[in-house]
Amino acid sequence: MLPSRLVGLGLIGVFALTGCGGATAAAPAPTPSPSPTPTRDVQVSATFGTDDTTAITYDPALVPVGSRGAVSSASGDGGTTVMLAVRGLEPERGYGAHAHGEPCGATGDLAGPHFQNQVDPVQPSVDPAFANPRNEIWLDLTTDASGAGNATTTVPWGFARDRRAQSVIIHAMPTATSSGEAGTAGARAACITVEF
Repeated sequence: MLPSRLVGLGLIGVFALTGCGGATAAAPAPTPSPSPTPTRDVQVSATFGTDDTTAITYDPALVPVGSRGAVSSASGDGGTTVMLAVRGLEPERGYGAHAHGEPCGATGDLAGPHFQNQVDPVQPSVDPAFANPRNEIWLDLTTDASGAGNATTTVPWGFARDRRAQSVIIHAMPTATSSGEAGTAGARAACITVEF
């Protein structure tokens, strides 16, 4: 169970991180990844630019220079809750967003593929058995009339000490779910480096 937290992001105010509650199981559940990490909270808030690898825009029409993004993550006891908040993006538009395996770089491809708890042996992964919001961290959102939006997701696993996501990519389209295109969301519009 993740403890309840209030995480201030400066960008959009305060979010409440609340984990799932429940009784302790009679037998411990198997750990999906080796050497799970103890409780860990991460917060990043940054302004998108064209040369900053903390928050970089690859498509200034969709994610303008000077727009803002924030990621907050809390993990522990086998669960992870991640929030994404944006401000100043194109108004009233749907965006896909996912945790990726590498930090941001000069091009969106440098962030690598989506981070998957159970890695699909076939890459790029478009099989819904692997490319889904339970095995990956999906943060699709739709912006309001001012270009602000946010998304929250909780997955039932934590990052291993030696294997963790390192960025969140904002994609040009909402995430597809059908076989053969699961997890795809169009071009990589922007990236925020996050030390999950």
